[in-house]
Amino acid sequence: MPSRTTGGTGPVAITKTVPPGSAERGDPETDGGGEAGAGEEGRYLNSPLLLTLVLLTAVMFQDPIRGALAAPVMQSWMTVFVAVMVQALPFLVLGVLLSAAIAVFVPPSFFARALPKRPVLAVPVAGAAGAVLPGCECASVPVAGALVRRGVTPAAALAFLLSAPAINPIVLTATAVAFPGNPEMVLARFVASLLVACSMGWLWHRLGRTDWLRPPARASYEGRSRGAAFWGSVRHDVTHAGGFLVIGAMAAATLKAVVPAQWLSVAAGNPVLSVLVLAVLAVLLSICSEADAFVAASLTQFSLTARLTFLVVGPMIDLKLFAMQAGTFGRAFALRFAPATFALAVVVSALTGTVLL
Repeated sequence: MPSRTTGGTGPVAITKTVPPGSAERGDPETDGGGEAGAGEEGRYLNSPLLLTLVLLTAVMFQDPIRGALAAPVMQSWMTVFVAVMVQALPFLVLGVLLSAAIAVFVPPSFFARALPKRPVLAVPVAGAAGAVLPGCECASVPVAGALVRRGVTPAAALAFLLSAPAINPIVLTATAVAFPGNPEMVLARFVASLLVACSMGWLWHRLGRTDWLRPPARASYEGRSRGAAFWGSVRHDVTHAGGFLVIGAMAAATLKAVVPAQWLSVAAGNPVLSVLVLAVLAVLLSICSEADAFVAASLTQFSLTARLTFLVVGPMIDLKLFAMQAGTFGRAFALRFAPATFALAVVVSALTGTVLL
């Protein structure tokens, strides 16, 4: 058995017998391995534990919770929340499944071959392609990144990024269902969103600089099987889009049930203020484009033009999209592209609403 000297400044040194291989296994007292490391990992709060704590808290305080839910305000809140969720969920699930299939099974090179070589012509073609390729904004960012990586001109890729989540069949169908008495809202959303997408593409082609745009380095599903990539995309989009839908439904229910009616009347009664308020609200709520029409339809205090602005701005620039764009194309790009998109979307949607609604 080998030995090593572990101490001794005096005349006698203390030796310790070390079994072979112990150095490779590590000493829990010195390197945090073994049971000590496992104990540290076990202290982290995971999702099942968090859900258990929430359920236990609800059981312990069930009487106060039951009393709060019985209040008229909460009854109104729950009615609006459930209505928005029930209407929006089928479109959200269908859109997530279709966008995952496109992202995984349609090769990005297909888009490069289908687009014209001249950027000025490629921009409207890419923008119009969003009308036949369903997908939410969460899926459009990685697809646009793949287009740039495959050699598609950035102006065309950015036009597709903006148009796909706003004018695809799932979104337009959801808008028609949410506004059954106002079919012109579908046409207005299509026209305004396509105009903004193409205008931003042409604007980037004219004024954009290559050092502002950082192309993504690798594919989103590189090294994975198609089946694993498909279900990974579905899980990702359901988690993110579903979470933002819940937040949006809660916000819409709160506006309807909690915010004093006179406050909303003041904002809704001013044509300019109502447009700006719903534009900012669209950025803050970050609702999935496949479900935002039902939230907009519940904001009956506001004019159709103001709600059109909500529907045009939301799929093009919100908090989650800004983070995704910055992570995919770089912060320098997002800091320039997002404010320009917001301003143009507000102006175009307001003008389109004035003409068509």
